[in-house]
Amino acid sequence: MKAQDHLNQLVRLARKIPVDSRVPYAFEKRIMARLPKVQLPDLWTLWGRMLWRSAVPCLGVMILATAWSGWLDNPSDLSDIDLEAAIQAPIQNLVEASW
Repeated sequence: MKAQDHLNQLVRLARKIPVDSRVPYAFEKRIMARLPKVQLPDLWTLWGRMLWRSAVPCLGVMILATAWSGWLDNPSDLSDIDLEAAIQAPIQNLVEASW
């Protein structure tokens, strides 16, 4: 029981000590030195990796689109006059609308 009395007396004395609001010298440096250094990833490296990863699916889509367009029935009976009229139609509409 005597040990418990000594402990209680020590706790009472510790509570009477005023709280110091100042920070110890170099406290921040000591804390920061203990934290592990977090390295930020290089953005150009990440960008390059993502581009290489996306190249394979893009190549696959390109090959599928090429094969699909090759198997379609593409009638090529569009004459040169029809092509010229299709290209010049929006320009002629603009000219006629402005007059």
